[in-house]
Amino acid sequence: MRWEKLGRVYAPRGEHVWAQAHAFLPTSLALDAGRIRVYAAFRDREQVGRVGFVDVDARDPTRVLRVSERPALDVGEAGTFDDSGVSPVSLVEHEGRLLLYYIGWQLGVKVRYTLLMGLAESVDGGETFRRVSRVPILERSDEELFVRSAGFVLKDAGRWRMWYVAGDRWVEVAGKQVPTYNVRHLECDDPARWGERGQVCVELAPGGDEYGFGRPFVMKDGGRFRMWYSVRTMSKGYRLGYAESADGLAWERRDGEVGLDVSAEGWDSEMVCFSCVQPTRHGTYMFYNGNGYGETGFGVAVLRT
Repeated sequence: MRWEKLGRVYAPRGEHVWAQAHAFLPTSLALDAGRIRVYAAFRDREQVGRVGFVDVDARDPTRVLRVSERPALDVGEAGTFDDSGVSPVSLVEHEGRLLLYYIGWQLGVKVRYTLLMGLAESVDGGETFRRVSRVPILERSDEELFVRSAGFVLKDAGRWRMWYVAGDRWVEVAGKQVPTYNVRHLECDDPARWGERGQVCVELAPGGDEYGFGRPFVMKDGGRFRMWYSVRTMSKGYRLGYAESADGLAWERRDGEVGLDVSAEGWDSEMVCFSCVQPTRHGTYMFYNGNGYGETGFGVAVLRT
């Protein structure tokens, strides 16, 4: 694969109190043949994230058409799993509704935070979302204690499938405690009800440099599954990875074929992460974050080979 970078699309400029900085975890939806909506988490001055969106031109995805003036999904009520922030990760159209799977952030005392998976739905075309439940659809379990989120959901052959990240340990990186986790898989019959324990399907490389994966994004292409994910390392921070599978369970990592890396300078010179692939009649695009986990906003690349 070869992705040609088209440039940065959007970074908040502080127009709204709820969207002062960052635009991370871009999650796209083709509204029609001419428009793509990219949901992202925007942060306020206290670093609390809320879901908003940016509409772009499908012919030129660096051209911004509209930016949401208010959150499409706000934080949860005090004491809930998502009271410290919400971040989009996956969108599915189902029975006239738009389902948004999202990460719920809750700050901790003896650990920095927990990340669990929530579900919201929209009946107005994605302008606003309301929670399906005030509790997470991926609740913590013995082997998935602190991180159980960032799931990509796909309906395949009549079954719902999710690839998500999970873990139950913390490691120290640059003097800071961070969770360590891998990619796991679940199946179910109901898009709002999932099991307690997933099957590990993409494992960290040996050697200790890798300690986590960010947001898997999966596409079924003919008889094969393709996955883009973010590899979190001690030495380089975030880089993109790529894998293929015949069944969605056994994955062959082909990180060298991902076709997109950091730039020599600029907004994505330190890291590239949180990719989302959007096919259109005008080309196949990848929206992604650069430096600072989305502090510099999100950009786009187009697939050339």
